[in-house]
Amino acid sequence: MDRYELRRQDYSLSSDQTELQAVYAKFFKSRCPLDVVYAAEATGFDKVLWDQLCATGATTMAVPESVGGDGATLVDLALVAEELGRTIAPVPWIDHICAARLLARLGALEPGAPDVADVVEGRQVLALDLRLDVVDGIQLIPSGSIADHIIVREGDQIVRLTFGTRPARVDNIGRLPMAWVDPAAADERTVLASGPEALAHYTRVLDEWRVLTAAALVGLVEETARIAAEFAKTRFTMGVPISTLQGISHPLANIAIVVHGARNLARRAAWFLEYEPDSQPALASAAFVFMAEEAPKAATMAVHVQGGLGVSTESASSAYLLRARGWALAAGDPGTSTVRVAELVAAQG
Repeated sequence: MDRYELRRQDYSLSSDQTELQAVYAKFFKSRCPLDVVYAAEATGFDKVLWDQLCATGATTMAVPESVGGDGATLVDLALVAEELGRTIAPVPWIDHICAARLLARLGALEPGAPDVADVVEGRQVLALDLRLDVVDGIQLIPSGSIADHIIVREGDQIVRLTFGTRPARVDNIGRLPMAWVDPAAADERTVLASGPEALAHYTRVLDEWRVLTAAALVGLVEETARIAAEFAKTRFTMGVPISTLQGISHPLANIAIVVHGARNLARRAAWFLEYEPDSQPALASAAFVFMAEEAPKAATMAVHVQGGLGVSTESASSAYLLRARGWALAAGDPGTSTVRVAELVAAQG
């Protein structure tokens, strides 16, 4: 087997990628304790944390060098997403960078164009319509209440909306800065591109969002399992830690298996989407669907391990459970992604 074919089956990290993940693991651990998460629940957004994250180059890295970015690969971005999920950080990083990557592909971030530097460096926040189906009228946008610009589809057009007054946030289980957005009420409406090629770019970005969200859920599940395992090691029954009981240890072991498999699947999906997008087109949706199903189950088990403490509002496991359920719903019913997997697999014969 030649080295290229071997690499298509090997998703281990390079030394640079290992260092990148370590840097963002340290960043989120030090800057985003649970107190920060709880304090941001009213809005779904921590502006101070966002500014600190942008200062690290986390938004700049995601776009091509041709528009002032650093040209990171989707695999690199998946590593950052995993660490973001590990701390359930209240920042719209995934939505923003996916929208920015779309603008770059559409030629809307060319040097000299208005607000390019502000978008690339995160001073202006982007939101993205994440639905697979195209429906006219009012739309539920995950980062709609904090975004400076919202990217939506209208027929075969990709449109940027700007509002003088941002839409009001609506409460949601994922604690996201979600809002109902009426395109007709926008103060400014700019058609960025239209036609089949533009829609193909949009579809590609939605796949990138699914991969990065799946990676974030991997980090989320791994952390909630760690919290549950630490709890189980310090609670005793009949003179032994409850972690030694099969009813506790076996489900925790199953979560570890889920994390390992999902991480490999997300990285595999990221690699193919970056380098061979037409070779395994169903992988992005498959990774997303897998974690949309498994993350809530794993987080629920972690809550059960802690008993009554796990369901208290002060419990870390409870906070992780809400987001395990809610983040995957940001794009609507995950079942639509399941259908997409079936359609893509069938199309390949």
